[in-house]
Amino acid sequence: MAEEKDRTTPAAPQTPLEDKPQEAAAPQKKTVKTSRPLSRGQQRRRQRSVFQYIAILFAAAFVLLLFTFLMEKRQNDLMLQQNEEQISDLQQSVSAAQTLENMYNENLSLKEQVSQLEEQVSQLEEQLEGMQSDLDDLTAGQEGLTRAMDLFWQLDEAYVRGRYSLCRDLMEQLEDASSGTPLTQYLPTESTTDNDRFSPYDRYQEIKEALS
Repeated sequence: MAEEKDRTTPAAPQTPLEDKPQEAAAPQKKTVKTSRPLSRGQQRRRQRSVFQYIAILFAAAFVLLLFTFLMEKRQNDLMLQQNEEQISDLQQSVSAAQTLENMYNENLSLKEQVSQLEEQVSQLEEQLEGMQSDLDDLTAGQEGLTRAMDLFWQLDEAYVRGRYSLCRDLMEQLEDASSGTPLTQYLPTESTTDNDRFSPYDRYQEIKEALS
């Protein structure tokens, strides 16, 4: 993408980074001819689709766990109700010590089942809380990535056009940590293309060093 912008925009003042040997630039030009880089819109759509897919998976898992939790709870309530009815019937029909002993043993077994069901319900609740926390983290990460990449593309274009004052303003926004994690932490550290170009994070560091 950087190669295409250089063809359509006026040449920016040379910086120390631009004084690179011709031998280092030649492989990049050759790679651009054989592998066309993704456009900015394609990169955004690809990233957006990946995060949407992950969010859908988390949401589906969340719904599944919630449905399982409700089913287990309903079964637990039904079993408790049935147990109460059975105990009531047994208490009314008991006439001997043996019957009372059998009823007592059955009641112990039912209590154990209820205890197991309550433990399962507790585990499901913990899983639901964990899924909700992961989903919140994923949403925050996606928002941070979207904002960081938007500022990065503005910074890259401003640098190519030689608007260095605007570049410094955009860099301040990217490094602002007043609201939490700086947006620079959300910049991808790996390139998604096969043209040997810098990743967004490496390109940001290159521009930062050139303007420092």
